[in-house]
Amino acid sequence: MRKNIVAGNWKMNKNVIDAQQLMAQLLDYKKANATNCEVWIAPPSLYLMMARDIFENNEVGVFSQDMSEYESGAYTGEISADMLQSIEADGSIIGHSERRQYHGETDSHCNRKVKLALDKGLTPIYCNGETLEQRKAGQHLEVVKNQTETALFTLTAEEIKKVVIAYEPVWAIGTGETASPEQAQEIHAHIRSLIAAKYGQEVADEISILYGGSVKPDNAKEIFSQPDIDGGLIGGAALKLEDFSKIIEGFNQ
Repeated sequence: MRKNIVAGNWKMNKNVIDAQQLMAQLLDYKKANATNCEVWIAPPSLYLMMARDIFENNEVGVFSQDMSEYESGAYTGEISADMLQSIEADGSIIGHSERRQYHGETDSHCNRKVKLALDKGLTPIYCNGETLEQRKAGQHLEVVKNQTETALFTLTAEEIKKVVIAYEPVWAIGTGETASPEQAQEIHAHIRSLIAAKYGQEVADEISILYGGSVKPDNAKEIFSQPDIDGGLIGGAALKLEDFSKIIEGFNQ
């Protein structure tokens, strides 16, 4: 079912004391404030069990930043879907642009990870988006189309309804360029239309599509007001409760 979601990707930040403090602050905030969206976090894997213990009543969804495409075996440093399931994590980010850039992750890898996550009852947050070079070359619609089809279109209609998609305009992150709400909406609508063409409009309308391009307290309301944007995958602004809570409140205004 389509939901409004604000998800915080902590990336490789916070020592254990700072992580525990931020989680406690977020729990207090959630208990004190009604929100018009679900709130999820993806802390470093070392802190997943702590997060699950702190948010024991599911006030906040707990996600890993990545998971292996393999069920188990000699894959040093990897985290399996079974491991996530065993600590009652809610799901995993899959295909983040930094995993693609620094670890060579492809859409085919993502396809295997998404299917494994679904098989284990986990929610995949599948990331896609074009680079600056691809945007300048006018290839953005085709790039996102290929990413979406390769990673997701082997799924059944019932399976894809359980996927959350996060569009990341890689060209607008750390480049000095800025993606407007209208540019973000264009791609979100494009992704939804691709799903509608494959699975039907009813299925497409059930899928949450998040925006992963520098959502901040001062632009959250405008971005979230776009018809096909159902929330955000938040990076740096998720590391301070003051900023993260103001983004969450973008759905309350």
